Amino acid sequence: MQEQITKPDFSNQTIYIGIDVHKVNWSVTLRSGRLVLKTYTMDPKPEVLAGYLQRTYPGATYKSVYEAGFSGFWTHRKLCALGIENIVINPADVPTKGIEKVQKTDMIDSRKLARELESGNLKGIYIPSEAEESLRSLSRLRQQYTKDMVREKNRIKSQVNRLGLVLPPNHELYHWSRAFIEHLKTLPFGQQTDRVVMEQMITAMIQKRTLIAEAIMVLRKTVKADPALAKTIELLMSVPGIGFITAVTLMTELVDIKRFKHLDELLSYIGLIPIVRASGERSRNLGVSRRHLPYLRNLLIEASWMAIRKDPALLMSYNTLWSKKHKEKSEAIIRITKKLVNRIMTVWSKQTPYVAAVVQ
Repeated sequence: MQEQITKPDFSNQTIYIGIDVHKVNWSVTLRSGRLVLKTYTMDPKPEVLAGYLQRTYPGATYKSVYEAGFSGFWTHRKLCALGIENIVINPADVPTKGIEKVQKTDMIDSRKLARELESGNLKGIYIPSEAEESLRSLSRLRQQYTKDMVREKNRIKSQVNRLGLVLPPNHELYHWSRAFIEHLKTLPFGQQTDRVVMEQMITAMIQKRTLIAEAIMVLRKTVKADPALAKTIELLMSVPGIGFITAVTLMTELVDIKRFKHLDELLSYIGLIPIVRASGERSRNLGVSRRHLPYLRNLLIEASWMAIRKDPALLMSYNTLWSKKHKEKSEAIIRITKKLVNRIMTVWSKQTPYVAAVVQ
């Protein structure tokens, strides 16, 4: 009589999966019951991983993690659709042993991720929807184009200085009007190649300016087509210093203000919390954290400089901070930026327009 083989059942078990994601392959570690079951390399396809888990550990609960990076969130969405409970984490938030800092390989990273996932030490970051992520990409692209345009302008200034040419003594240099750009083309270049260099620089700058304008136009159309989004943008713009670009950046980078339970959590996420080193009776403030949202923090600081010109209450606060508590303007404006973020959070969460305080 042939012995019947019983199919294994892992219904009451959880398989923890640490994935070190790369374009060519994935390094994967599987753990369960505080034991490493397997560490291996596989094709970078979520369906391949799901198929292996279902064949090898049928009926189990699957939980996976990978670090945020170049691959975005498509992997996360696919894993979740295949029945795997996945989270994406900030690489800086992964507890790391001393030996793991010295010996760093893809296999070690995947083992570390699986270990910390099973220990419950990892907290996933916020995952935007595909539409929200798409709008964020456009907003970030606009900022990248803006940086590129600034670089092109600086190249033009450098070329003018290198050749000893004189520019008009007015603010045209800052506005870069059509008349000013035409004036650049008529400068007395000694060599024909210098004229060609200038013309190409101007062409590159104008191309970036055109791309920025097109990106802003699409952002405006997208906001206008979504009533809820349009309302939030309008509310944010009621705060002094916040224009359309800053409001859209806030919306695309933060997405949902209610995911921040309190102001300090939001300030920490943006990167406006100071680094403090304390030991015994000694304590040092090293300034704002280097960990920040690069697409948002600088924009909010710029908005704060505009806000103190429009809001008398903020101007009074800035003057007090600068004259009494802080020697540098930069220190005072960071404090003002925190106040501005507090106003933004209030307006956004309560869905009410900002009302300026009356200064007596």
